[in-house]
Amino acid sequence: MVNTFTQMSRPILKTEDEIELIRQSSLLVSKALGMLKPYIQPGTSTRKLDKLAEEFIQDNGGIPAFKNYRSSKDQDPFPYTLCVSCDNAVVHGLPNDEPLKEGMIVSVDCGVLMNGYYGDSAYSFTVGDTTPEKEQLLRVTYESLQKGIENAVSGNRIGDISYAVQSYVENYGYGVVRDLVGHGVGKKLHEPPEVPNFGKRGNGIKLEEGLVIAIEPMINMGHYGVQLAKDGWTILTKDGKPSAHFEHTVVVRKGRAELLTTFEYILN
Repeated sequence: MVNTFTQMSRPILKTEDEIELIRQSSLLVSKALGMLKPYIQPGTSTRKLDKLAEEFIQDNGGIPAFKNYRSSKDQDPFPYTLCVSCDNAVVHGLPNDEPLKEGMIVSVDCGVLMNGYYGDSAYSFTVGDTTPEKEQLLRVTYESLQKGIENAVSGNRIGDISYAVQSYVENYGYGVVRDLVGHGVGKKLHEPPEVPNFGKRGNGIKLEEGLVIAIEPMINMGHYGVQLAKDGWTILTKDGKPSAHFEHTVVVRKGRAELLTTFEYILN
């Protein structure tokens, strides 16, 4: 999930004890995404994925972070554990009873609250075999996440992360979503600062050691424009082309960022 903040909001640096608590939440998120991988196949409903994730998180001592979340007082609470967004859905997709189909992109975004701290991660899967075009979109989006993380080091600025993502994916002709951003993570699911996936090097707040942020490129195969679906939550590409989304929760460190979430449970 993503949110926005005023530019005046100050980032909250975390102590090492707090980072360890965020690590625990982040590890459970990572394990939940890995647990789902075998079920992401033709015929499975996204509602089933949601139920599996909710049970897994609760059985392991966590609370689903997205369930009953509100981005504003005027919005109805989010009713599910997962955001599951398929093909032209960018993020915030509502789980439903429609069966997954061969070749789909399925982006699964998951958050956990444990011991008063949040973890947040997302991964875009494919359902069975898909097209070379979709495979490339996923690969480039994943690689852009790595480029962003490489720049999440103390002394850099938020714009260095943003530029690294944008410059990489635009070389492939892809659109970088502007309306949605990454964010700080801690005692709240969404904390300052905003972490856009587009921008200029040297711009934005200076990164300091102990800042915990979620970096999450949302990359469209076509134009970057998006629109809100009638359900009030799902964000769709305006041109109907597929989108991909990957997210890690990381700690800003000297020299090299530290991952708190991991994809090892998915990739192994």
